[in-house]
Amino acid sequence: MIAAVLSRRTALAVCLALLLVGQGCLHRIHVTPTPPMTADRQIGKSVQVVVPFLALKGADHMPGIGSLSWPADDLRSGAIAYFQQRRTFETAGTGPADLTLTIKTWLTLRSRGHYVYRLHMESELGPSGAPPLKTYVVDKEAAGSTVRWVTASDRDPIQQTVQAALDDLAQQIEGDAALYRRGVK
Repeated sequence: MIAAVLSRRTALAVCLALLLVGQGCLHRIHVTPTPPMTADRQIGKSVQVVVPFLALKGADHMPGIGSLSWPADDLRSGAIAYFQQRRTFETAGTGPADLTLTIKTWLTLRSRGHYVYRLHMESELGPSGAPPLKTYVVDKEAAGSTVRWVTASDRDPIQQTVQAALDDLAQQIEGDAALYRRGVK
């Protein structure tokens, strides 16, 4: 009788531990970049933001974590909110617009003491339904912690790289504002 109760408790403890470990190994990332300022040169056009993919390299193969989940939709929503707040464009969203901004993104994670998060963005902007007028490339890095125990240990440096990348991208686009004002009717 005592052995049966102990084995049930042991089995329950093992099941709970596996459940906690299994859920603890998935870091779901959500970013909320906010611009440090509003645009100096607003482009008086609407923009559709498209993120066709967000590739993760190295995150699922690093010690101490089973998986990193960061969907492209989250980056797209973060970029839309960023450009709306910054007022780079008249409006930003997912629907049809005057311009289309396509953002292809690669996140690479490597470890040398501290984890290093490298974000590479290749973006194209131009009139909707036409070839892009310009391509922009942004590379940003952030150092994380030496261990990845909780979601924040991944989210915080990813948030930092996204913030820096969108700041850089917005400045480049705003520098070309005249190109988009005259290039779209």
